[in-house]
Amino acid sequence: MSTLNLQEICKDMIALAKSAGIEISEKKNTADIVTTTDRGVESHIRDYLASEYPSFDFIGEESHTGLAITNKPTFIVDPIDGTSNFVHGFPAVCVSIGLVIDKQPTVGVVYNPFLDELWYAVKGFRAFTTTRGEPSQRLPLTPRPLGGINSACIAIEWGSGREGPNFELNLHVFTTLARSAASGGKFVNSLRCIGSAAEAICRVAAGQVDAFWECGCWPWDVAAAWCVLVEAGGVMADVHPGLWDVSIDNKRYLAVRAAEAGGRKFVEEFGGVVGERRSTYGPLTVVDES
Repeated sequence: MSTLNLQEICKDMIALAKSAGIEISEKKNTADIVTTTDRGVESHIRDYLASEYPSFDFIGEESHTGLAITNKPTFIVDPIDGTSNFVHGFPAVCVSIGLVIDKQPTVGVVYNPFLDELWYAVKGFRAFTTTRGEPSQRLPLTPRPLGGINSACIAIEWGSGREGPNFELNLHVFTTLARSAASGGKFVNSLRCIGSAAEAICRVAAGQVDAFWECGCWPWDVAAAWCVLVEAGGVMADVHPGLWDVSIDNKRYLAVRAAEAGGRKFVEEFGGVVGERRSTYGPLTVVDES
């Protein structure tokens, strides 16, 4: 990794994300063309990266074939994160391009073409955001103390699987977070379904949301934004006991914004919510829903 110019690679990734964003924004947001658009944008990204970085691996949402993530430099791409938003004309839609090295998120670029909003980071060099050509701002935008769960704004996603253990876990967590304390809940300040995991995690990095939780999502949903989050001082964690350091393909992710003591107290409190289900229903198992 020491021989790679990560800053230049990041600039390349930003330009590529923006060119892909132009391709997305020019398409009509109708359900019958979204798959074609997804595949076309991914091909555009893959072809460029293959020509410029032929020794790097590539994993994309639309073309993946179960390729395992190795220690090799690997681009992990979601061409349109937020396809349902795209279909409905809701402008939370992102191009997500991450570079993972030694299985660690190393460069991350997330671009929303409809809002012209960009988040980007290089490992060891902080994270930044810019909107509509304005000067870049370092993340988080508004550093402030992180309280407990009951005062938090938490982003959540249901995912596409609406049956099985992943759904049951999400249902338990969301219900417990929303319920009043009188019925055993946490009565959190608010829950947000943004519809794009990449954008949600970037908003955690910015400090606009306190945390993000999803069980059952994929590396291309989180790889780029993960780098942005960590470089903004946040953490990505699992809530199983002892699993503070999570793998890129963990499929169960809790992103927490920058906080004193690295957000550990918040993660442990959130883990208690998940643990209630574990003690009632047995061990948690993330199911491959592909």
